[in-house]
Amino acid sequence: MLDLGNMREIYLPLDADGAKSLRAGDCVLATGTLFSARDAAHQRFCETLREGGKLPVDLKGQTVFYLGPSPAAPGRCIGACGPTSSYRMDAYTPLLLREGMRAMIGKGKRSSEVIRTMKECGAVYFGAVGGAAAYLSTCVESCECAAYEDLGTEAVWRLRVCRMPLIVLIDSEGNNLYVSGPEEARGME
Repeated sequence: MLDLGNMREIYLPLDADGAKSLRAGDCVLATGTLFSARDAAHQRFCETLREGGKLPVDLKGQTVFYLGPSPAAPGRCIGACGPTSSYRMDAYTPLLLREGMRAMIGKGKRSSEVIRTMKECGAVYFGAVGGAAAYLSTCVESCECAAYEDLGTEAVWRLRVCRMPLIVLIDSEGNNLYVSGPEEARGME
């Protein structure tokens, strides 16, 4: 059940116990460091791993936000930074979860393979509200390119965030708000 009035503070990167303590429907305020990466960066990550290479950033225990920030306005470290549709990363996500990625931020449903791998690896999937990219950018305190600068906004960015509002969409046990939310709503009719 969603409880917007009881937002829990969490700190990134999450440790294993922190990830496992979260439940689908929990509303959180995230503070700490995370990485952004979209399709092109995910593809490069997986190509590197499949070729036996080392990733340019260590994803062990990290949170990856599926976003490509817009250019920053004068005096700001980042422009609008809203989530992109997560299904676009589904082909790459199981490998990155097995590499140690602990959490993801995006929007939309995930494949059954991603959910199964999340359960195996103790990972969590957060949702960020689409359409609130300008607001979410106010939660970003710093932004620096961490890898693949040639990809422009699709590069990997290291972000320091403060009290970024997120919702646990799928927890480490596979509980899925996209399933339980509609069921709960039907029960209220």
